[in-house]
Amino acid sequence: MLEFILLGLFSIGLLACVISQTSIIFAMILGYIIFFGYGIYKKYTFRNMIDFSIDSINTVKNILITFALIGTITAVWRSCGTIAYIVYYATNLCSSDVMILITFLLCCFISFLTGTSFGSAATMGVICMTVANSMGINPIYTGGAILAGVFFGDRCSPMSTSALLVCELTDTDIFKNILIMVKTSLVPFTITCVIYLVIGWTCQANSEAISVQKVFAENYNLSMVTIIPAVIIILFSLFKISVKSTLSVSCICAILITAFTQGVDPISILKFCIFGFSSNNASLAALMNGGGILSMVKVFLIVCISSCYAGMFKGTNFLDKIQKHIEMISEKITPFGSILLTSIITAVIACNQTLSIMLTQQLCEPTISDKETFASYLEDTAVIISPLIPWSIAGAVPIATIGAPTSCILMACFLYLVPIYNLIIEILDKKLNIKMKLKSSSKN
Repeated sequence: MLEFILLGLFSIGLLACVISQTSIIFAMILGYIIFFGYGIYKKYTFRNMIDFSIDSINTVKNILITFALIGTITAVWRSCGTIAYIVYYATNLCSSDVMILITFLLCCFISFLTGTSFGSAATMGVICMTVANSMGINPIYTGGAILAGVFFGDRCSPMSTSALLVCELTDTDIFKNILIMVKTSLVPFTITCVIYLVIGWTCQANSEAISVQKVFAENYNLSMVTIIPAVIIILFSLFKISVKSTLSVSCICAILITAFTQGVDPISILKFCIFGFSSNNASLAALMNGGGILSMVKVFLIVCISSCYAGMFKGTNFLDKIQKHIEMISEKITPFGSILLTSIITAVIACNQTLSIMLTQQLCEPTISDKETFASYLEDTAVIISPLIPWSIAGAVPIATIGAPTSCILMACFLYLVPIYNLIIEILDKKLNIKMKLKSSSKN
Protein backbone atom coordinates (compact mmCIF):
# COMPACT_ATOMS: atom_id res chain seq x y z
CA MET A 1 0.00 0.00 0.00
CA LEU A 2 2.85 2.36 0.87
CA GLU A 3 4.35 1.88 -2.61
CA PHE A 4 1.11 2.97 -4.29
CA ILE A 5 0.84 6.03 -2.04
CA LEU A 6 4.39 7.12 -2.88
CA LEU A 7 3.83 6.65 -6.61
CA GLY A 8 0.64 8.67 -6.26
CA LEU A 9 2.48 11.52 -4.55
CA PHE A 10 5.07 11.56 -7.30
CA SER A 11 2.37 11.54 -9.98
CA ILE A 12 0.62 14.48 -8.28
CA GLY A 13 3.93 16.36 -8.35
CA LEU A 14 4.33 15.69 -12.07
CA LEU A 15 0.75 16.74 -12.77
CA ALA A 16 1.17 19.93 -10.76
CA CYS A 17 4.25 20.86 -12.80
CA VAL A 18 2.48 20.19 -16.08
CA ILE A 19 -0.62 22.21 -15.11
CA SER A 20 1.40 25.12 -13.73
CA GLN A 21 3.82 24.93 -16.71
CA THR A 22 6.71 24.57 -14.28
CA SER A 23 9.78 22.56 -15.24
CA ILE A 24 9.25 18.88 -14.41
CA ILE A 25 12.80 18.84 -13.04
CA PHE A 26 11.25 19.94 -9.73
CA ALA A 27 8.88 16.95 -9.78
CA MET A 28 11.81 14.67 -10.64
CA ILE A 29 13.74 15.96 -7.64
CA LEU A 30 10.65 15.46 -5.47
CA GLY A 31 10.42 11.88 -6.75
CA TYR A 32 14.06 11.25 -5.91
CA ILE A 33 13.51 12.48 -2.35
CA ILE A 34 10.38 10.31 -2.00
CA PHE A 35 12.00 7.09 -3.26
CA PHE A 36 15.23 7.80 -1.38
CA GLY A 37 13.19 8.23 1.79
CA TYR A 38 11.42 4.92 1.10
CA GLY A 39 14.80 3.18 1.08
CA ILE A 40 15.78 4.76 4.39
CA TYR A 41 12.41 3.71 5.84
CA LYS A 42 13.14 0.13 4.72
CA LYS A 43 16.38 0.19 6.76
CA TYR A 44 18.77 0.74 3.84
CA THR A 45 21.67 3.04 4.68
CA PHE A 46 22.23 6.47 3.18
CA ARG A 47 25.32 5.03 1.45
CA ASN A 48 23.25 2.16 -0.01
CA MET A 49 20.81 4.57 -1.64
CA ILE A 50 23.60 6.71 -3.07
CA ASP A 51 25.25 3.61 -4.52
CA PHE A 52 21.97 2.49 -6.10
CA SER A 53 21.72 5.91 -7.75
CA ILE A 54 25.32 6.09 -9.00
CA ASP A 55 25.23 2.57 -10.43
CA SER A 56 22.12 3.45 -12.45
CA ILE A 57 23.61 6.69 -13.80
CA ASN A 58 26.62 4.72 -15.03
CA THR A 59 24.31 2.55 -17.11
CA VAL A 60 23.02 5.57 -19.09
CA LYS A 61 26.33 7.37 -19.68
CA ASN A 62 26.35 6.32 -23.35
CA ILE A 63 22.89 7.82 -23.78
CA LEU A 64 24.13 11.12 -22.31
CA ILE A 65 27.01 11.18 -24.80
CA THR A 66 24.55 10.57 -27.63
CA PHE A 67 22.45 13.52 -26.45
CA ALA A 68 25.49 15.80 -26.67
CA LEU A 69 26.17 14.60 -30.22
CA ILE A 70 22.54 15.14 -31.21
CA GLY A 71 22.60 18.68 -29.83
CA THR A 72 25.77 19.38 -31.80
CA ILE A 73 24.62 17.85 -35.08
CA THR A 74 21.34 19.78 -35.06
CA ALA A 75 23.38 22.99 -34.89
CA VAL A 76 26.19 22.25 -37.37
CA TRP A 77 23.87 20.76 -40.01
CA ARG A 78 22.15 24.14 -39.92
CA SER A 79 25.39 26.12 -40.10
CA CYS A 80 27.13 24.08 -42.82
CA GLY A 81 24.18 24.18 -45.23
CA THR A 82 23.21 20.50 -45.22
CA ILE A 83 19.60 21.24 -44.30
CA ALA A 84 19.50 24.30 -46.55
CA TYR A 85 20.73 22.32 -49.59
CA ILE A 86 18.24 19.48 -49.16
CA VAL A 87 15.35 21.81 -48.44
CA TYR A 88 16.26 24.11 -51.35
CA TYR A 89 15.83 21.33 -53.89
CA ALA A 90 13.15 19.34 -52.03
CA THR A 91 10.70 22.22 -52.19
CA ASN A 92 10.59 21.79 -55.98
CA LEU A 93 9.66 18.12 -55.65
CA CYS A 94 7.09 18.17 -52.83
CA SER A 95 3.67 19.80 -52.77
CA SER A 96 1.89 20.83 -49.59
CA ASP A 97 -0.92 18.34 -50.34
CA VAL A 98 1.31 15.31 -49.74
CA MET A 99 4.02 16.83 -47.55
CA ILE A 100 2.65 15.44 -44.26
CA LEU A 101 2.48 11.91 -45.67
CA ILE A 102 5.96 12.22 -47.24
CA THR A 103 7.29 13.49 -43.91
CA PHE A 104 5.95 10.40 -42.14
CA LEU A 105 7.32 7.99 -44.76
CA LEU A 106 10.77 9.62 -44.92
CA CYS A 107 11.11 9.60 -41.14
CA CYS A 108 10.00 5.93 -41.09
CA PHE A 109 12.69 5.09 -43.65
CA ILE A 110 15.53 6.91 -41.90
CA SER A 111 14.56 5.64 -38.45
CA PHE A 112 14.40 2.07 -39.73
CA LEU A 113 17.79 2.55 -41.38
CA THR A 114 19.50 4.13 -38.36
CA GLY A 115 17.47 2.62 -35.51
CA THR A 116 17.46 5.86 -33.53
CA SER A 117 14.45 8.12 -33.03
CA PHE A 118 16.55 11.01 -31.71
CA GLY A 119 19.06 10.81 -34.56
CA SER A 120 16.26 10.58 -37.13
CA ALA A 121 14.52 13.62 -35.65
CA ALA A 122 17.80 15.56 -35.62
CA THR A 123 18.40 14.85 -39.32
CA MET A 124 15.39 13.98 -41.46
CA GLY A 125 12.95 15.42 -38.90
CA VAL A 126 14.58 18.86 -38.97
CA ILE A 127 14.71 18.79 -42.78
CA CYS A 128 11.02 17.88 -43.12
CA MET A 129 9.96 20.47 -40.56
CA THR A 130 11.92 23.16 -42.38
CA VAL A 131 10.36 22.24 -45.72
CA ALA A 132 6.87 22.14 -44.19
CA ASN A 133 7.39 25.49 -42.46
CA SER A 134 8.47 27.01 -45.77
CA MET A 135 5.15 25.79 -47.24
CA GLY A 136 3.16 27.24 -44.35
CA ILE A 137 1.92 23.85 -43.13
CA ASN A 138 0.68 23.75 -39.53
CA PRO A 139 3.62 22.49 -37.40
CA ILE A 140 1.22 20.44 -35.25
CA TYR A 141 0.53 18.16 -38.23
CA THR A 142 4.14 18.03 -39.37
CA GLY A 143 5.44 17.48 -35.84
CA GLY A 144 3.00 14.62 -35.27
CA ALA A 145 4.03 12.93 -38.53
CA ILE A 146 7.71 13.28 -37.61
CA LEU A 147 7.20 11.93 -34.10
CA ALA A 148 5.27 8.93 -35.42
CA GLY A 149 7.83 8.30 -38.15
CA VAL A 150 10.97 8.44 -36.02
CA PHE A 151 9.51 5.89 -33.59
CA PHE A 152 8.51 3.55 -36.42
CA GLY A 153 12.12 2.43 -36.78
CA ASP A 154 12.88 2.83 -33.09
CA ARG A 155 10.29 0.10 -32.56
CA CYS A 156 11.28 -2.42 -35.23
CA SER A 157 14.71 -1.66 -36.70
CA PRO A 158 17.49 -4.24 -36.19
CA MET A 159 19.69 -1.21 -35.38
CA SER A 160 17.35 0.05 -32.65
CA THR A 161 18.68 0.07 -29.09
CA SER A 162 15.15 -0.24 -27.69
CA ALA A 163 14.43 -3.26 -29.91
CA LEU A 164 17.71 -4.83 -28.82
CA LEU A 165 16.91 -4.05 -25.19
CA VAL A 166 13.57 -5.86 -25.50
CA CYS A 167 15.37 -8.86 -27.03
CA GLU A 168 17.82 -8.97 -24.15
CA LEU A 169 15.12 -8.65 -21.52
CA THR A 170 12.93 -11.37 -23.08
CA ASP A 171 15.71 -13.61 -24.43
CA THR A 172 14.34 -13.54 -27.99
CA ASP A 173 15.71 -13.16 -31.52
CA ILE A 174 15.39 -9.65 -32.97
CA PHE A 175 14.60 -10.79 -36.52
CA LYS A 176 11.77 -13.05 -35.34
CA ASN A 177 10.47 -10.14 -33.31
CA ILE A 178 10.58 -7.86 -36.37
CA LEU A 179 8.46 -10.30 -38.38
CA ILE A 180 5.85 -10.34 -35.62
CA MET A 181 5.95 -6.54 -35.37
CA VAL A 182 5.33 -6.19 -39.11
CA LYS A 183 2.13 -8.21 -38.71
CA THR A 184 0.93 -6.26 -35.68
CA SER A 185 1.56 -2.85 -37.28
CA LEU A 186 0.52 -3.34 -40.93
CA VAL A 187 -3.08 -2.18 -40.43
CA PRO A 188 -2.19 0.79 -38.15
CA PHE A 189 0.53 1.85 -40.62
CA THR A 190 -1.92 1.82 -43.53
CA ILE A 191 -4.56 3.77 -41.59
CA THR A 192 -1.92 6.32 -40.54
CA CYS A 193 -0.90 6.91 -44.16
CA VAL A 194 -4.51 7.47 -45.14
CA ILE A 195 -5.05 9.93 -42.27
CA TYR A 196 -1.98 12.00 -43.18
CA LEU A 197 -2.95 12.00 -46.84
CA VAL A 198 -6.46 13.24 -46.03
CA ILE A 199 -5.09 15.92 -43.68
CA GLY A 200 -2.77 17.11 -46.44
CA TRP A 201 -5.68 17.39 -48.88
CA THR A 202 -7.95 19.23 -46.47
CA CYS A 203 -5.66 21.59 -44.54
CA GLN A 204 -4.86 24.99 -45.97
CA ALA A 205 -1.22 26.05 -46.31
CA ASN A 206 -0.35 29.56 -45.18
CA SER A 207 -0.29 31.97 -48.11
CA GLU A 208 2.37 34.01 -46.32
CA ALA A 209 4.87 31.18 -46.31
CA ILE A 210 8.51 32.27 -46.48
CA SER A 211 10.27 32.06 -49.87
CA VAL A 212 12.70 29.51 -48.55
CA GLN A 213 14.75 29.12 -51.73
CA LYS A 214 15.51 32.82 -51.91
CA VAL A 215 16.45 32.97 -48.22
CA PHE A 216 18.83 30.01 -48.47
CA ALA A 217 20.37 31.17 -51.76
CA GLU A 218 21.19 34.55 -50.21
CA ASN A 219 22.69 33.15 -46.99
CA TYR A 220 24.47 29.91 -47.97
CA ASN A 221 26.94 28.62 -50.49
CA LEU A 222 24.75 25.76 -51.73
CA SER A 223 27.57 23.57 -53.00
CA MET A 224 27.05 19.81 -53.34
CA VAL A 225 29.71 19.33 -50.68
CA THR A 226 27.16 20.47 -48.07
CA ILE A 227 25.21 17.23 -48.48
CA ILE A 228 28.14 15.06 -47.36
CA PRO A 229 27.13 14.98 -43.63
CA ALA A 230 23.73 13.55 -44.63
CA VAL A 231 25.35 10.98 -46.95
CA ILE A 232 27.57 9.88 -44.06
CA ILE A 233 24.50 9.17 -41.92
CA ILE A 234 22.96 6.96 -44.62
CA LEU A 235 26.15 5.09 -45.62
CA PHE A 236 27.33 4.47 -42.06
CA SER A 237 23.88 3.18 -41.13
CA LEU A 238 23.87 0.77 -44.09
CA PHE A 239 27.19 -0.62 -42.87
CA LYS A 240 25.77 -0.88 -39.34
CA ILE A 241 28.37 1.44 -37.81
CA SER A 242 27.46 2.52 -34.27
CA VAL A 243 25.20 5.52 -33.80
CA LYS A 244 27.82 7.41 -31.77
CA SER A 245 30.49 6.94 -34.43
CA THR A 246 28.07 7.88 -37.20
CA LEU A 247 26.95 11.07 -35.48
CA SER A 248 30.53 11.99 -34.53
CA VAL A 249 31.88 11.70 -38.07
CA SER A 250 28.91 13.60 -39.49
CA CYS A 251 29.45 16.37 -36.91
CA ILE A 252 33.16 16.70 -37.69
CA CYS A 253 32.45 16.81 -41.43
CA ALA A 254 29.75 19.46 -40.94
CA ILE A 255 32.08 21.60 -38.82
CA LEU A 256 34.75 21.50 -41.54
CA ILE A 257 32.22 22.44 -44.22
CA THR A 258 30.93 25.30 -42.04
CA ALA A 259 34.48 26.65 -41.80
CA PHE A 260 35.74 26.15 -45.36
CA THR A 261 32.59 26.30 -47.49
CA GLN A 262 30.43 28.77 -45.54
CA GLY A 263 33.39 30.80 -44.25
CA VAL A 264 32.41 30.81 -40.59
CA ASP A 265 35.18 31.49 -38.05
CA PRO A 266 36.10 28.83 -35.41
CA ILE A 267 34.80 30.86 -32.46
CA SER A 268 31.35 31.18 -34.04
CA ILE A 269 31.31 27.47 -34.87
CA LEU A 270 32.11 26.64 -31.24
CA LYS A 271 29.27 28.90 -30.12
CA PHE A 272 26.92 27.16 -32.55
CA CYS A 273 27.86 23.75 -31.12
CA ILE A 274 27.21 24.87 -27.55
CA PHE A 275 24.40 27.44 -27.82
CA GLY A 276 22.83 26.45 -31.15
CA PHE A 277 22.84 27.98 -34.61
CA SER A 278 21.84 31.64 -34.65
CA SER A 279 21.45 34.10 -37.51
CA ASN A 280 20.94 37.86 -37.52
CA ASN A 281 18.82 37.53 -40.66
CA ALA A 282 15.21 37.42 -39.45
CA SER A 283 13.94 35.23 -42.31
CA LEU A 284 16.78 32.72 -41.94
CA ALA A 285 16.48 32.74 -38.16
CA ALA A 286 12.77 31.83 -38.39
CA LEU A 287 13.68 28.74 -40.40
CA MET A 288 17.02 27.62 -38.99
CA ASN A 289 17.85 28.89 -35.49
CA GLY A 290 18.19 26.14 -32.87
CA GLY A 291 20.11 23.08 -31.74
CA GLY A 292 23.26 23.05 -29.64
CA ILE A 293 24.41 21.07 -26.62
CA LEU A 294 22.63 23.38 -24.17
CA SER A 295 19.29 22.50 -25.77
CA MET A 296 19.79 19.04 -24.24
CA VAL A 297 20.49 20.14 -20.64
CA LYS A 298 16.94 19.53 -19.44
CA VAL A 299 17.00 16.10 -21.04
CA PHE A 300 20.33 15.31 -19.37
CA LEU A 301 18.87 16.07 -15.96
CA ILE A 302 15.68 14.08 -16.53
CA VAL A 303 17.64 11.00 -17.65
CA CYS A 304 20.10 11.20 -14.76
CA ILE A 305 17.42 11.58 -12.09
CA SER A 306 14.99 9.04 -13.52
CA SER A 307 17.76 6.47 -13.99
CA CYS A 308 18.36 6.75 -10.25
CA TYR A 309 14.78 5.58 -9.75
CA ALA A 310 15.52 2.27 -11.51
CA GLY A 311 18.48 1.60 -9.25
CA MET A 312 16.54 2.43 -6.10
CA PHE A 313 13.49 0.39 -7.19
CA LYS A 314 15.65 -2.64 -7.86
CA GLY A 315 17.77 -2.26 -4.76
CA THR A 316 14.82 -1.82 -2.39
CA ASN A 317 12.42 -4.31 -4.09
CA PHE A 318 9.97 -1.45 -4.47
CA LEU A 319 8.04 -3.13 -7.29
CA ASP A 320 7.50 -6.60 -5.81
CA LYS A 321 4.05 -5.96 -4.30
CA ILE A 322 2.87 -4.02 -7.34
CA GLN A 323 3.70 -6.98 -9.57
CA LYS A 324 1.07 -9.15 -7.87
CA HIS A 325 -1.63 -6.60 -8.67
CA ILE A 326 -0.57 -6.57 -12.32
CA GLU A 327 -1.18 -10.32 -12.55
CA MET A 328 -4.72 -9.85 -11.20
CA ILE A 329 -5.42 -7.06 -13.71
CA SER A 330 -4.16 -9.26 -16.54
CA GLU A 331 -6.88 -11.83 -15.91
CA LYS A 332 -9.58 -9.16 -16.21
CA ILE A 333 -8.48 -7.00 -19.15
CA THR A 334 -6.30 -9.49 -21.11
CA PRO A 335 -2.49 -9.73 -20.86
CA PHE A 336 -1.98 -7.13 -23.59
CA GLY A 337 -4.35 -4.77 -21.82
CA SER A 338 -2.45 -5.13 -18.53
CA ILE A 339 0.89 -4.53 -20.26
CA LEU A 340 -0.55 -1.48 -22.04
CA LEU A 341 -1.88 -0.06 -18.77
CA THR A 342 1.41 -0.79 -17.01
CA SER A 343 3.45 0.84 -19.80
CA ILE A 344 1.35 4.01 -19.55
CA ILE A 345 1.95 4.20 -15.80
CA THR A 346 5.68 3.44 -16.09
CA ALA A 347 6.07 5.97 -18.91
CA VAL A 348 4.41 8.63 -16.76
CA ILE A 349 6.70 7.83 -13.83
CA ALA A 350 9.95 6.97 -15.61
CA CYS A 351 9.99 9.99 -17.95
CA ASN A 352 12.17 8.06 -20.39
CA GLN A 353 11.73 5.11 -22.71
CA THR A 354 14.51 2.85 -21.44
CA LEU A 355 13.36 2.86 -17.83
CA SER A 356 9.73 2.45 -18.90
CA ILE A 357 10.61 -0.67 -20.92
CA MET A 358 12.61 -2.15 -18.06
CA LEU A 359 9.94 -1.46 -15.44
CA THR A 360 7.15 -2.80 -17.66
CA GLN A 361 9.15 -5.96 -18.32
CA GLN A 362 9.84 -6.48 -14.61
CA LEU A 363 6.23 -5.96 -13.62
CA CYS A 364 4.52 -7.90 -16.41
CA GLU A 365 6.84 -10.84 -17.04
CA PRO A 366 4.63 -13.34 -15.12
CA THR A 367 1.57 -12.49 -17.26
CA ILE A 368 2.93 -13.96 -20.54
CA SER A 369 4.55 -17.38 -20.88
CA ASP A 370 5.48 -17.12 -24.59
CA LYS A 371 8.68 -15.07 -24.99
CA GLU A 372 8.07 -13.87 -28.56
CA THR A 373 4.55 -12.77 -27.72
CA PHE A 374 5.76 -10.91 -24.64
CA ALA A 375 8.48 -9.19 -26.71
CA SER A 376 5.95 -8.03 -29.31
CA TYR A 377 3.63 -6.78 -26.56
CA LEU A 378 6.46 -4.69 -25.10
CA GLU A 379 7.27 -3.26 -28.53
CA ASP A 380 3.61 -2.42 -29.15
CA THR A 381 3.20 -0.72 -25.77
CA ALA A 382 6.20 0.44 -23.72
CA VAL A 383 8.37 1.39 -26.70
CA ILE A 384 5.80 3.65 -28.37
CA ILE A 385 3.81 4.88 -25.38
CA SER A 386 6.72 6.85 -23.90
CA PRO A 387 6.86 9.50 -26.66
CA LEU A 388 3.16 10.21 -26.07
CA ILE A 389 3.84 11.43 -22.51
CA PRO A 390 4.49 15.21 -22.74
CA TRP A 391 7.15 15.22 -20.01
CA SER A 392 8.94 12.07 -21.17
CA ILE A 393 12.24 12.72 -22.95
CA ALA A 394 11.22 10.10 -25.54
CA GLY A 395 8.87 12.69 -27.02
CA ALA A 396 10.35 15.87 -25.57
CA VAL A 397 13.74 15.47 -27.28
CA PRO A 398 12.46 14.95 -30.86
CA ILE A 399 9.87 17.70 -30.41
CA ALA A 400 12.47 20.15 -29.08
CA THR A 401 14.89 19.12 -31.82
CA ILE A 402 12.49 19.88 -34.67
CA GLY A 403 11.01 22.94 -32.97
CA ALA A 404 7.41 21.70 -32.92
CA PRO A 405 4.74 22.50 -30.29
CA THR A 406 4.08 19.84 -27.65
CA SER A 407 0.51 19.54 -28.91
CA CYS A 408 1.86 17.77 -32.01
CA ILE A 409 1.78 14.60 -29.86
CA LEU A 410 -1.96 14.51 -30.62
CA MET A 411 -1.19 13.95 -34.31
CA ALA A 412 1.32 11.10 -33.87
CA CYS A 413 -1.36 8.74 -35.18
CA PHE A 414 0.74 5.60 -35.66
CA LEU A 415 1.77 5.60 -31.99
CA TYR A 416 -1.88 5.54 -30.92
CA LEU A 417 -3.17 3.13 -33.52
CA VAL A 418 -0.70 0.30 -32.87
CA PRO A 419 -1.68 -0.35 -29.22
CA ILE A 420 -5.38 0.38 -29.83
CA TYR A 421 -5.54 -1.99 -32.80
CA ASN A 422 -3.75 -4.80 -30.97
CA LEU A 423 -5.87 -4.36 -27.85
CA ILE A 424 -9.04 -4.67 -29.95
CA ILE A 425 -7.67 -7.80 -31.67
CA GLU A 426 -6.84 -9.46 -28.35
CA ILE A 427 -10.23 -8.62 -26.84
CA LEU A 428 -11.97 -10.08 -29.90
CA ASP A 429 -9.79 -13.20 -29.72
CA LYS A 430 -10.63 -13.60 -26.06
CA LYS A 431 -14.36 -13.34 -26.74
CA LEU A 432 -14.06 -15.81 -29.61
CA ASN A 433 -12.20 -18.31 -27.42
CA ILE A 434 -14.86 -17.99 -24.71
CA LYS A 435 -17.63 -18.66 -27.26
CA MET A 436 -15.80 -21.71 -28.59
CA LYS A 437 -15.30 -23.08 -25.10
CA LEU A 438 -18.99 -22.57 -24.32
CA LYS A 439 -20.00 -24.36 -27.50
CA SER A 440 -17.62 -27.20 -26.74
CA SER A 441 -18.92 -27.57 -23.19
CA SER A 442 -22.56 -27.49 -24.33
CA LYS A 443 -21.93 -30.31 -26.81
CA ASN A 444 -20.36 -32.39 -24.09
